Amino acid sequence: MTTMTAAAPIRPSQVWYKILYVQVLIAILIGAILGCLWPSVATNEWVKALGDGFIKLIKMVIAPIIFCTVASGIAHIQDAKKVGSVGVKALFYFEIVSSFALLLGLVMGNLVRIGHGLAVKPDAAAVANYVKQAQASKTVDFILNIIPDSVVGAFARGDVLQVLLFAILFGFSLMALGKRGERLRGMIDDVAHAAFGVIAIIMKAAPIGAFGAMAFTVGKFGPTALGNLIGLIALFYVTAALFVVVVLGLIARLVGFSILKFLVYIKDEILIVLGTSSSESALPQLMEKLERLGCSKPVVGLVVPTGYSFNLDGTNIYMTLATLFIAQALGVDLTFGQQLTILLVAMLTSKGASGVTGAGFITLAATLSVVNPALVPGMAIVFSIDKFMSEVRALTNIIGNGIACVFVSWWEGELDHATLQARLNQPNVSTTSDTTSTMR
Repeated sequence: MTTMTAAAPIRPSQVWYKILYVQVLIAILIGAILGCLWPSVATNEWVKALGDGFIKLIKMVIAPIIFCTVASGIAHIQDAKKVGSVGVKALFYFEIVSSFALLLGLVMGNLVRIGHGLAVKPDAAAVANYVKQAQASKTVDFILNIIPDSVVGAFARGDVLQVLLFAILFGFSLMALGKRGERLRGMIDDVAHAAFGVIAIIMKAAPIGAFGAMAFTVGKFGPTALGNLIGLIALFYVTAALFVVVVLGLIARLVGFSILKFLVYIKDEILIVLGTSSSESALPQLMEKLERLGCSKPVVGLVVPTGYSFNLDGTNIYMTLATLFIAQALGVDLTFGQQLTILLVAMLTSKGASGVTGAGFITLAATLSVVNPALVPGMAIVFSIDKFMSEVRALTNIIGNGIACVFVSWWEGELDHATLQARLNQPNVSTTSDTTSTMR
């Protein structure tokens, strides 16, 4: 089997305008300028289709990549207990780090009472649809929905958790087959390489997708949409940055690498998420990069897809901050017990929220409904600026899942430290060229 962690040969530095992250950054800036100067053009349905189309292209390949990566990774493991060990460690890590994210949001929301005295009259009708979705969402339903009605249906819908469940079962089945399953394992590995090749082709359109998504966002909402709520946005940005630099930074330091170098390593994925507001748009590419960083294939296959439903640090920060902001704006004093309830409820309601724009707003509705129903109409206060916070939610989520994968690999003793340091210290890593090289 061809490993994806082998060091790529040294290549000459690329011309700056051919580097993917530079192209995406330029596209985002052009899109923002178009949205500000010509909003009527930026909000055209064809411009919006550029961003939506790119996300759909990426999501088209997510299910087969997750299936092949997880099934193959488990099938190549000789000890079934190892898979359970990775899963338990990952879930334990998710809960601990998610708690830190929630606590940080509560602390910042109490220290900087940005919503106090805002005196905004909420419009309950504007958020009625989100509240309805939140009320219809129950923990037992979430658990049952992990089991697909049919395997084909799970792949057709691109449901990450359902595909993940089937991939785990299929991987164990292949493991039990022993030598009889070698040919099928090899075929799955080949399909995975081909799927990553498709991603490499799709990524060439990333600047176009980022341009369309950013142009439509700025054109529709406009810079004036921030209004006097810019304080909440700034506080959320600062809190998310603190979480990444301090909490995730300390975790990275424990493993033995710099969080800043890791951010540079995944800069392509960060800019793609920034442009599309969806962490799912970078999921396959992130998985491939983490393998090349020195994380073992089974750990990447289990931790990253699971983290997209169970390790949403950005969403957790958003929920606690937004809840306190709404309470302060409406003049509702939350007791210590109610704030503790926010932590417990948010820990549950955040599970299953994907990186797609709007999911965080639905989980916010679910949290407010349990903590204090009187706060639900106040969601209209943050409704107009939710789009400007969704990017940071998605960015924090994808960075958090990347660090989680490296940490669990290290905890499991499956991290290649030499490859990790070599990759993080290698300047101008080209995603597309490295992806191609792994398939040769």
